[in-house]
Amino acid sequence: MYLHLGKGTVVRTDSIVGIFDLDITSQSHLTRKYLSAAEKAGQVINASEDIPKSFVVCRDGEKSSVYLSQMAAATLLRRAESGIL
Repeated sequence: MYLHLGKGTVVRTDSIVGIFDLDITSQSHLTRKYLSAAEKAGQVINASEDIPKSFVVCRDGEKSSVYLSQMAAATLLRRAESGIL
């Protein structure tokens, strides 16, 4: 199945490692360091037309990607669990 993250971006649900609330997790210096490293490595994809509220970490084989989404983490999680695109 697929999950729509915004701005026409969809990901396979079986590739999702985690869905995270950006406001809560960005308080940690470790999360900020991870996101900064992912951005430097070119792994961050902006799927947000507005200020991002969440980020989704996906892994496809050896490749990791971090998607920024304007949708709340709870909304994305609910959609992923229910199969709603």
